[in-house]
Amino acid sequence: MARTPERPPSGETLAIKAILKSVPYGRVTSYGTVAALAGLRNGARQVVRVLHSSSERDGLPWHRLLRKDGSIALPKGDGFELQRTLLEKEGVEVSPDGLVDLARFGWPGDPPR
Repeated sequence: MARTPERPPSGETLAIKAILKSVPYGRVTSYGTVAALAGLRNGARQVVRVLHSSSERDGLPWHRLLRKDGSIALPKGDGFELQRTLLEKEGVEVSPDGLVDLARFGWPGDPPR
């Protein structure tokens, strides 16, 4: 069976990836902030789709993305612990419940809590 060639990524996808790659070591941001910086109104889910489909292949720092309240979105037992560990290795303080102080560790535009 012939393999269907991959379509090139859209401009939106390329923008999301570029923004994700620019999130500095030891900082976090929200899915919504990345979407807004990419010019996507209400595009947080699109950011999640890009992460899901290409974070490993493209070396995207998926662990630096949080919910808008600064919490880890992954459930305990299914990625939560790994994300917390990766963030803590970068010096980001994470509460036992998975909450990060965006006023302290947020990267640009995240509101203080």
